[in-house]
Amino acid sequence: MCVCESDPGLGFLEGGAQQVVGQDKRETEADRDSETPLTQAMSPTLMLSSCLALWISCCAVTLAEDSFLTRAQNLMKATPLIDGQLRNHFNNQLNNTDLNNLATTHTNIPKIRKGQIGAQFWAAYVPCDTQNKDAVRQTLEQIDVIHRMCSEYPETFQFATSSKDIEEAFKLNKVASLIGVEGGHSIDSSLGTLRMMYYLGARYMTLTHSCNTPWADNWLVDTGEDPPENNGLSAFGEKLIAEMNRLGMLIDLAHVPVKVMNQVLDISKAPVIFSHSSAYSICPHKRNVPDDVLDRVNKTGGIVMVNFYNDYVTCSKTANLSDVADHFDHIKKVGGAGIIGFGGDYDGVTRVPEGLEDVSKYPNLVAELLRRGWTDEEVKAALGNNLLRVMREVEKVRDTMSATSPDDSPIPYDDVKNPCRTSYGYTVSGAVCSLSTLTLLLVTTFQANHR
Repeated sequence: MCVCESDPGLGFLEGGAQQVVGQDKRETEADRDSETPLTQAMSPTLMLSSCLALWISCCAVTLAEDSFLTRAQNLMKATPLIDGQLRNHFNNQLNNTDLNNLATTHTNIPKIRKGQIGAQFWAAYVPCDTQNKDAVRQTLEQIDVIHRMCSEYPETFQFATSSKDIEEAFKLNKVASLIGVEGGHSIDSSLGTLRMMYYLGARYMTLTHSCNTPWADNWLVDTGEDPPENNGLSAFGEKLIAEMNRLGMLIDLAHVPVKVMNQVLDISKAPVIFSHSSAYSICPHKRNVPDDVLDRVNKTGGIVMVNFYNDYVTCSKTANLSDVADHFDHIKKVGGAGIIGFGGDYDGVTRVPEGLEDVSKYPNLVAELLRRGWTDEEVKAALGNNLLRVMREVEKVRDTMSATSPDDSPIPYDDVKNPCRTSYGYTVSGAVCSLSTLTLLLVTTFQANHR
C-alpha cells in the first residue's frame, strides 16, 4: 500500500484543507517573489494533490493486481490445476509424518489447498544408482506410499488412474492423486515389470532419468557427460514404446536427449508428455525442449509441462515468477496454448523461483499469465484441460489396441548382462555349450557300452 508521510485518509484531507485556509493572508508580494520554484512546488496545496494522486494510482494498481488474482482463483475453482511432477521426502515412512504439518518441504496439505491443486502426479522416483540393483523394489515402495497416503488422508486425496477419475475427484474437492514412474531404470528392462506397475496405478513413465538404461540414452548424452550407448532408442526401446501405447501409459520425455525425443515422436501412436521441462530458447539447458520439438509436440497433440527449477528457468541459481511466465509465453508462441501445462518439480529440486517458493503460490503464476494477456480459455487449457485431452487420447489409443497381445519378448541378455543379473529364462551361449558337452558325453558313453 502506498502512503504519504501522513495517512492519506479523510483526516489528512480535512487537516490539509484547514491548513490552506488558515494561512496568513497578509503574505506580501515580496515574500511570494522571493520563493524559489522548489518552494512553490512544495506548497501545501500542491503537495496534497500529489499525495492524493499517488495514493489513487497505488490503489488502482493494487486493485488491478487483486482482480487478476481473484480471476485466477476463480478459474482454478472451475478447472483442475494438474501438476505433472512432485516427489515425497519422508523415506516412505508415512506413519512418522503428518502431511498437515510438514514444515521443511515445498508441499503439505495446507499449501496444496492454498495453491488450489486439483490433481497431482506423485513421482515414484528412485536414484540412478539403484539401477541393476534394487530399483524395482524401491519403486514399488514408492508406489505403496502413494496408495497409503490416499488411504490415510481420504478427505484430501483420491487415488486416480484416468481422465475421468481426475474430473470426479475435482467435483468432490479432492486432489486426484496419480502415479508417475520417474525413470526407466525402475522397470529393470522388463516389459512384464512395466505392466505390473501400470496395474498398480502408474500412468506415466519417464523413459530415462539422468542415466542411460540398456534401451534408451538420457539427456546427459547431449551435454557430453554421458556417452551414447543405444543410438538414442534401441530396438527393445521401440518395443517398450509400443507396449506403453497398448497399455494406455503416458510416455514422458522429460529426461531424454533430442534424438530420443524425435525417435519417440516418430513411432508413438499416442501423444507424449514432458512432465517437467521448460523452453530451450529461453534457457539453453539440455533438460529443456528446443523449438523444433515444441512444434512437433503441437503437431502430435502432446504437452510440455513447465519446470520451476531455477537452473532450467534462467540457467542460473536465481529466478523469479516472471522468468517462469516467460517460458509459458514462449511455448505458447511457438506451439500454441494447447501444448502447455504445469510441472513444478517441487520437492524434487533445491532451488525454486522467488514468488514460487512452494505449491501455495500457483495462483500467483496464473494471475501473472492473465496480467500478460492470456485469455481465460488459454489459462484453463494450461491448468488442466490440455493434460486431460492428452490422457483421453492416450486412453483412446489403448482402446483401439485392445485386441493386441502383450509383448513378452525379453531384452537381449547381452544388453543387460551384469554381476547382479542371472541368465535364468535365457538360452545363453554358456548354457548351450554345457548342454552340448553333456550330450557328447552321453553319446560317447552309450557308444562305449555297446561296442
